[in-house]
Amino acid sequence: MNRRTRLGAVAATALALTVTAPAAGAHAAAPHAAPRPVADPARATLPAGDGWASEGTGTTGGAAAEASRVFTVATWEEFRAALAVPGSEPRIVKVVGTLNATAAGCGAFEAPGYDFARYLADYDPAVWGYEKEVSGPQEELRAASATAQGQAIKVKVPANTTIVGVGRHAGITGGSLQVQGVDNVVVRNLTLESPLDCFPQWDPTDGATGAWNSEYDSLVVYGSTHVWIDHNTFTDGAHPDSSLPSYYGEVYQQHDGELDVVRGADLVTVSWNAFTDHDKTLMIGNSDSAGATDRGKLRVTLHHNLFENVVERAPRVRFGQVDAYNNHFVVPSSAYAYSLGVGQESQLFAEKNAFTLAGGVPAGKILKKWKDAPVTTVGNYVNGRPVDLLAVHNTQFPEEQLRADAGWTPVLRTRVDHPRAVPALVDHRAGAGRSC
Repeated sequence: MNRRTRLGAVAATALALTVTAPAAGAHAAAPHAAPRPVADPARATLPAGDGWASEGTGTTGGAAAEASRVFTVATWEEFRAALAVPGSEPRIVKVVGTLNATAAGCGAFEAPGYDFARYLADYDPAVWGYEKEVSGPQEELRAASATAQGQAIKVKVPANTTIVGVGRHAGITGGSLQVQGVDNVVVRNLTLESPLDCFPQWDPTDGATGAWNSEYDSLVVYGSTHVWIDHNTFTDGAHPDSSLPSYYGEVYQQHDGELDVVRGADLVTVSWNAFTDHDKTLMIGNSDSAGATDRGKLRVTLHHNLFENVVERAPRVRFGQVDAYNNHFVVPSSAYAYSLGVGQESQLFAEKNAFTLAGGVPAGKILKKWKDAPVTTVGNYVNGRPVDLLAVHNTQFPEEQLRADAGWTPVLRTRVDHPRAVPALVDHRAGAGRSC
C-alpha cells in the first residue's frame, strides 16, 4: 500500500485525534513545532524546545547570513565551491534542482590498472578461501579508486550553515554531506539519493560466507553539535538493493547508511523526514568501543519521521539519550529485521510512535537487543492499537530479554500527537517538498 492510499484510508479519523501537548520542562512553553513563518524559508530557525538541538544556544544555521554569503547553486561543483568559501560567518546555500555528484560515472574514479573482472577472479572464494582478508595488487587498486570517489563525493559542511532545497524538487544524488567537528548546521528540504559505492570491498571473513562492504552515507554528523535535519527525503532512488547484482553468492552491496550520528556528535534534532527503501538506515553511535568520545553525548531527538520499507537501524543506538516519538514505521514485508536497536549503554525513550506492520511480521521484532541496556517504551501503537513493545518483545523473544526504564524523561518537545493520528500526519507532511 503506497503513501497516498494509506493517507486516504486513515486521514479522516486520524487527523481528528490530533493532540498537541507541550511537555513539562524548561522549554515546554514553546507554542508549536513548525518553524516560525519567514519571508525566506532558508532563514528559518529551530523553534525553542524542539528536541535536543534546541538545548543551550539552539540551532539557527545560517539564518543571519548577509546577502554576500547567500549562495544559489545548480551543480555539484557550485555546491562544493559555496561550502568552501572561507569564514565561519553564517552562510546559506540554496539548492536548485538535483545536484549529481557522480555524473561522470564510476569510470572517472578508477585507478589505472584496476579491473573488476580480475578482482573477481583473484578473490574468488574457490581460490582465496574465507580465512583471511583480501590483499594484493587488485585490492590496492580498488582502494585507490575508492579514495578517488570519496574525494569527489564527500563535502564538508562548515559551522553556521543552512543548506536548503528550493521548491519541491531539489536534492543531491550520489553526494555525501559531512557535518564534521562544527556547530550550528541546518539541512532542510532536500531529496538525498544514497551514494552508490562504485568499489565495494569483498571481505571473506565477514560472516560464514563473506560479504561485500560499502562506504558513503548521504549525511554524516561526526563530532558536531546543534544540528537540525528537517523535511528531507532519504532514498536509494534509482538504485534499490533489489537492482544490485550478486557475486560469490552475495549481494554486491553498494549502499551504506542514509544518516549517521557518530563520534561525539551531540544535540541533534531529526524531524519530519522520510527514510525510504533502504537497509541499514540510521545509526547513532558507530562503535561499542567509542565510550571515551560518545559517553554523555549522542543526544538525539527523532520526531515525526517516516520510516518506510527500511530493513533495520531506525535507529540503532549506542550510548546516547535518544528521544524517538511520533514517528511512523511502515513495514510491508517479512524482509524486515527490526526498527529500534538497543545497543551499548544506550538510553532510548520511544513514545507514541505508530507501527504499520504487514501480516506475518510479529510486533516483537520492532525492538532488537544488541547489548544489555534499558529502554523505555510508552504509548506506542501497532496497526492502530496500543501495544507494550517491551513486553511483547520479551514474550516473543525470551532469549533476548530487554530491561525497562531508560532512566530519563524527555522534556524538549513542542508538540506530541496521539499515536493514532501519527500515520496520517507523518505520511502527509514528512519529507522534502512538504510543509508542516
